[in-house]
Amino acid sequence: MNTDAVELPELTRRQEEVLSLIIKTYTESPDPVSSKYLYETFQLNFSTATIRNEMAVLEEKGYIRAPHTSAGRIPTEDGYRYFVRRLLTISDLTTSEQTDITHKLQTLPLATEQWMRLAATVMARTAQSAALVTPPIAETNRFKHVELISIQGRLVLMVLVLNTGSVLQQMLNLAEPVAQNVLSEAAQRINNLCLDLTANEVRMKGVQLHLLERDMAELAADLVERADANQVRFIYRDGLSEIINMFQGNEGAQQVVRIFEERAFLNMIVSEVLSVRENQVQVLIAGDGRWEELKHLSIVLSRYGIPGQVTGAVGVIGPTHINYGRAVSTVRFVSNQMTGMLADLYALPDQQRNTAPNDKVNKASDT
Repeated sequence: MNTDAVELPELTRRQEEVLSLIIKTYTESPDPVSSKYLYETFQLNFSTATIRNEMAVLEEKGYIRAPHTSAGRIPTEDGYRYFVRRLLTISDLTTSEQTDITHKLQTLPLATEQWMRLAATVMARTAQSAALVTPPIAETNRFKHVELISIQGRLVLMVLVLNTGSVLQQMLNLAEPVAQNVLSEAAQRINNLCLDLTANEVRMKGVQLHLLERDMAELAADLVERADANQVRFIYRDGLSEIINMFQGNEGAQQVVRIFEERAFLNMIVSEVLSVRENQVQVLIAGDGRWEELKHLSIVLSRYGIPGQVTGAVGVIGPTHINYGRAVSTVRFVSNQMTGMLADLYALPDQQRNTAPNDKVNKASDT
């Protein structure tokens, strides 16, 4: 989702000021913004004629547009991208808001369903948008225990338990029948050798085993690898009904409903965020030119948790005229709090904690 390579035309300081004020005004009230309104509201030290000239340049560069034949202009997708990349000043939450969020998150047991739902509700209310949270799960599945059960003749059922608690089953058709006691002994040797190993580590250790056991270890490694590739996270959501009226026209509202309902698509977006090693806030504006399904939406996401161990994602979703400063501040703070609480749960020393999202906004429109 990183589009740092996308080049956006440079602006002068005055043009940046005008663009910033247009976006600030439009995110508060999505109506076309006129030069007269900017001059009178913000008491600028240059004339309305100058503002009109600068707005003409901004329109020529593709940062604002006229929705109809009026004096007002509205931001374009590139206008929002430039703003998030170059002009966004993070509006930190108030001390009272931070204290309230921290207190609420500490009232429930960590990583439980109630905790996830509460985090989604807290973000939705704070950012005044829809919100999502995925539970923290192991970044890499590891072998925990395998059982080999004789079914009938040459049929054997492999039951594999992962470190995450997931249970995988695979029916095997062996070249010849094998007695249950032989299967049990083979499973025990695999368990003794492969406990807490990744798929590749299981394969490497498996070469030490005899033929049947080596084949079983290889199949177990395949199952672990498949689990790594197909991790689907349950997504806790809140705030959808509150933001439906924020969209201008039915298409935007339909898109936000669709993305909340189609878990596979949302999981794909979240998976890209989790692939970023650092806990950075990412901003995806209007699908970033990649997903037409997100044309009217902006998504602010961050990974939380302990890289290399357990991670999840938090984020907010709204129209492209979302309050980006508020959204980024909320996602960053909640992610930071959840990371810190998980670090306490895992009893990590301070120097090993990655308690970010840090101050860098990894904008998916720059992100």
